[in-house]
Amino acid sequence: MPYQFNRGHLVYLHDVVMAGLSFFAALYLRLGDETWQRFDSRSLLLGIGLMVLIAAGVFWSLKLYNGVWRYASLNDLIAITKAATLVILIFVPLLFAVLRLDAMPRSVPFINWFVLMALLGGPRFLYRMAKDRHITFKMERDGVRRIPVLLVGAGDAADLFIRAMAREGAPYQVVGMLAISDARVGRAIQGIEALGTPADLEGAVAELSRRGQKPQRLILTRDDFDGALVGKLLEGAETLGLTMARLPKMTELKDGISERVELRPVAIEDLLGRPQTVLDREGMSALVAHQVVLITGAGGSIGAELCRQVAAMTPLRLILLDNSEYALYSIDLELSELHPAVPRAARIADVRDGPALARLIAETRPDIVFHAAALKHVPMIEANPIEGVLTNTIGTRNVAGACRSARVKVMVTISTDKAVNPTNVLGVSKRLAESYCQALDVYERDHDHGTRFMTVRFGNVLGSTGSVVPLFQRQLAAGGPLTVTHPEVTRYFMTIREAVELVLQASALGAKGEEYRGKIFVLDMGPPVRILDLARQLIRLAGLHPDKDIPIVFTGLRPGEKLYEEILHAAESTQPSECAGILVAAPRAAELDELAAAIAKLEAACRRGDAPAVLAHIRTLVPEYREPDHHPKSKEPPP
Repeated sequence: MPYQFNRGHLVYLHDVVMAGLSFFAALYLRLGDETWQRFDSRSLLLGIGLMVLIAAGVFWSLKLYNGVWRYASLNDLIAITKAATLVILIFVPLLFAVLRLDAMPRSVPFINWFVLMALLGGPRFLYRMAKDRHITFKMERDGVRRIPVLLVGAGDAADLFIRAMAREGAPYQVVGMLAISDARVGRAIQGIEALGTPADLEGAVAELSRRGQKPQRLILTRDDFDGALVGKLLEGAETLGLTMARLPKMTELKDGISERVELRPVAIEDLLGRPQTVLDREGMSALVAHQVVLITGAGGSIGAELCRQVAAMTPLRLILLDNSEYALYSIDLELSELHPAVPRAARIADVRDGPALARLIAETRPDIVFHAAALKHVPMIEANPIEGVLTNTIGTRNVAGACRSARVKVMVTISTDKAVNPTNVLGVSKRLAESYCQALDVYERDHDHGTRFMTVRFGNVLGSTGSVVPLFQRQLAAGGPLTVTHPEVTRYFMTIREAVELVLQASALGAKGEEYRGKIFVLDMGPPVRILDLARQLIRLAGLHPDKDIPIVFTGLRPGEKLYEEILHAAESTQPSECAGILVAAPRAAELDELAAAIAKLEAACRRGDAPAVLAHIRTLVPEYREPDHHPKSKEPPP
């Protein structure tokens, strides 16, 4: 292949020439015209030649020529420093061996180092400055109108974004920052000043407006901002006429690709602002790695996310079970694309069909069963109580019985906060399922059968099928109004991904020790969220104004609903677990034989379609079950 000359060779030639000049320049800076008196032409040429040869070898070995001047950075400065230092360290003893250095002042090598640094680094950074045009901070350059933006956060991400936006063709112009820490207020990054903290948003915008740099957009630079802070910033941005967005991923802010940088919208999940829980990833992986795992309700919101996370932990085999053909097809297709190497089987089955379920589990021989299949829409189950009890209570009993018969190691049941002081059939049917699994776990411990029955209880998950957020999003897309049942109704929320991570973490904890037998793992949901606030924030995220662009109407509490949910019953003693974000509750225990007989009677009433008898049975079995008090509709939203 013929040798090709490129720009890298020009850079190499430039650096070698600069090295030779640096020696003469260092002598002249130290001696002035006396240079010619102390050194003859031969000595000077010998010194320059030796410097050139040493620099040529060092620069080539360190690949100093690989750097692109257009994107000269701190890393390039570090490389230049290493190269210059190595050249001087080699040059001085060799020059001493050749010329003895009697006529050369001892300060010359130090001066030579600084001169070499300047001659190598100066042209690079001047070239970058010329390309980036750092000297001007006009809003309009090269005929391109740049959107002025205000950053929230004054850290590494802000620095990268400012650098990226200083390039030619960048779509945004950073005009100021709001620092999270008071210590950084008044300081600057790349010449951009931190004008205050998020509490000073209005004042910062006013100050920038006086300078003729009024921002049009507020940009969050971090993903871990507190949800309350994000909510306040969203309200403030709306008041000031600003839109709000997030920085893209850090990898998109690399030098040279600013033309493709796109800001991300602030999602409703950001408003929760839940701190990241430190998880025992190794323990979670050890639970399912090289195990046969079966997931019921695999096509649902929680079940599908369980499938995704479990598939990523290299199970021996993954069995997907659901009674919805399309839902099962969808998650099976997704897993075939995401984790094609994981062996899996998709089975259509109904947890209410005990014999069929027992045959399936006996055939597939799972080690772990995650039971996520459930009916969970409160008003629908209130209108169809028999179906809710058959799926949630009888279905859970069927899964548990099949797991016992097949000697499954662990069964994990997904429960809900609606099981605490239930006011609807969903809650009471889930409470019965919890009680049965709890009693069965204690029985298995006492009779040394080995199967672990664990229950994990949590509240609502954002974006799940039938939840309020997708409803609001559909109503918003249609132009409104958004419907809220009551101005004061609150719910607990977490993201689907976090909920499933904590389910796996709780399962790993429970599988480790006997001290968790007969107890329920309760996920820390954080503070409850007012649904009215959630609706207003969704409207703001769309760049619209609540009650002005999009109205909010109140429809009244629906059958079975209550104003607020509870994670724990007053009689349940709790204790923290080894993992932050997971509590351990000890609910009132029930005798397995008595409970099993009562559930059998409940099933018989369901099978014969006797709804009044079903409701009478569940009131007896769960004495705290009460119909909710329905509040009248509110016509006006509270301030």
